[in-house]
Amino acid sequence: MARSLSNVILKGIAGYPVGRSARLVSGPFHNNGMKYSTSLPDDPDTHEDFRSTNKVESSGPSLKDVVEQDVKENPVMIYMKGIPENPQCKFSAMAVRVLQQYSVHLSARNILENAELKGAVKAISHWPTFPQIFIKGEFIGGSDIILNKHQNGELKEKLKDILADQKPE
Repeated sequence: MARSLSNVILKGIAGYPVGRSARLVSGPFHNNGMKYSTSLPDDPDTHEDFRSTNKVESSGPSLKDVVEQDVKENPVMIYMKGIPENPQCKFSAMAVRVLQQYSVHLSARNILENAELKGAVKAISHWPTFPQIFIKGEFIGGSDIILNKHQNGELKEKLKDILADQKPE
């Protein structure tokens, strides 16, 4: 009697969308009335073989670290749709054309290859659109701002030191 009652209850719960969900989840979740967890707490009483480890975090620098390093190490860095040789949107193409007017070495990353990279760049610049151009570690803006700075002479002034360093002595 008790077994048939529990079967009726479990079948009823299984009828709810949560009971039929096939999504991959991380952290605690419920299935057929039972609570499950995909991670273990870092309990000192838990044997080290059973403690949770996050291999993703320890596998290398975060994307935010990569962006910060890119901006620091590259005098002119552009995060764009596509690559300078093959831009994938008109705004990225315009920004590349403007920067190429100065024959400055241009470092770039294609944000279309990694959606998480877009978020990491936006977290640093606090700017919603792409391309995003950094010069000497400073966020400058997008294609419209670069074009405006080119037209009023500010971009030439900003790139003057970089161009001087690139010229052979």
